[in-house]
Amino acid sequence: MEIAIFTYEFATIEWLWDLGNIQVNLPGGHEQTYSGSYNEVVSLLSELGRQGWDVAACTSSGNWLFWTLRRQR
Repeated sequence: MEIAIFTYEFATIEWLWDLGNIQVNLPGGHEQTYSGSYNEVVSLLSELGRQGWDVAACTSSGNWLFWTLRRQR
């Protein structure tokens, strides 16, 4: 019996909700910045989900939310 070993790649999303700033960091040094609120964050998470990403963790403090996403390779 073979044991499957999974490897993952990781990405992050950072949202300063009171300023409407959304920053996405993807593997390979790809960084994107967006402006928006709840609707844009939901759309972004949904699009990344379609690409195979899922939320591994989320943390928040004050006006800041930070998601760590992962995708199986």
